[in-house]
Amino acid sequence: MRYYIIAGEASGDLHGSNLMKALLNEDSEAQIRFWGGDLMQSVDGELVMHYKERQFMGFAEVIFNLRKIFGHIKFCKSDIEKFVPDVIIFIDNSGFNLRIAKWAKEKHFKTHYYISPQVWASRAGRVEKIKRDIDAMYCILPFEKEFYKKHNYDVHFVGHPLIDAIADRHQINESEFRQQHQLSTKPIIALLPGSRKQEITKMLGVMLSLVDDFENYQFVIAGAPSQDFEFYERFITKNNVNFISNKTYDLLSISYAALVTSGTATLETALYKVPQVVCYKANAISYQIAKRIITLKFISLVNLIMDREVVTELIQGDLNKKRLKEELGAILQSGKREQLFLDYFELEKKLGGKGASKTTAQLIYKAIK
Repeated sequence: MRYYIIAGEASGDLHGSNLMKALLNEDSEAQIRFWGGDLMQSVDGELVMHYKERQFMGFAEVIFNLRKIFGHIKFCKSDIEKFVPDVIIFIDNSGFNLRIAKWAKEKHFKTHYYISPQVWASRAGRVEKIKRDIDAMYCILPFEKEFYKKHNYDVHFVGHPLIDAIADRHQINESEFRQQHQLSTKPIIALLPGSRKQEITKMLGVMLSLVDDFENYQFVIAGAPSQDFEFYERFITKNNVNFISNKTYDLLSISYAALVTSGTATLETALYKVPQVVCYKANAISYQIAKRIITLKFISLVNLIMDREVVTELIQGDLNKKRLKEELGAILQSGKREQLFLDYFELEKKLGGKGASKTTAQLIYKAIK
């Protein structure tokens, strides 16, 4: 069978790579063409465009880059027609993927969606477009199935692929890891400022402003695979700061606490059982627009899944040195830490067990063969 997969940004690349491995186990003759990143490229198939070439954060940034985005959409449609896939698999990345899906359905391609767009967060009207344009939806968050049921759309809850991604990783030798990356024996506070330049620029400065206030800890920046060290270097002005690129999971596995930009990283941090403070600050225009259309009580996946505040969220104006120092100090204390550990274990139960990629691949292959 011929599979055309469209993923965006680092998390889509991770989940796309694991799905590709599972598809190849189901279909040994699979031919895969994809939009993704290094992880997907390391599996098999042919890369069409790397996600680094089309990363835009927020409403304002999208508007400023509309010409480039529409050019990518036009090229994608042309590339699909040349490849003639048996199925198109969309992974998250809704702004781009739902536009392609509408066209693909009209062209009578089979359309499957892995990792639902966050229509439950805003613009629920998009559900009707999904029902029209997507043949099968595979959801990874437990509350999504019930959400879609209210809109008379039957979807598959396959569990969360991060369970597999984390469980399948090898255990590192902490002593060797610290020595390799020139880390001291101080407890580590991991800084996860995001993967896009815009969000890193807004988050990292305030995160690093705490370094002098926590001298008994060392701060380590988790560098995103999409950015070079030279981009981060200008933010690092303190001695008690280290930088490790593309080793986020290894870093989290030995961290004492973390400051995390809202997104998939909040869930990853929770699954590694690391106490965290969630941070978010956007372009002022983007934030004002988002505030008017997003109807959620929380922004972090941890709190959304638990449907209550488990981790503290510092959003926009609340993300300042004073508040961040208070909240970081709180999660370094035993009482708050113990409660977080209990909540994290409950969270993991809600996400279901292992096998999201395998289950999804089996369902897709069964549907198209």
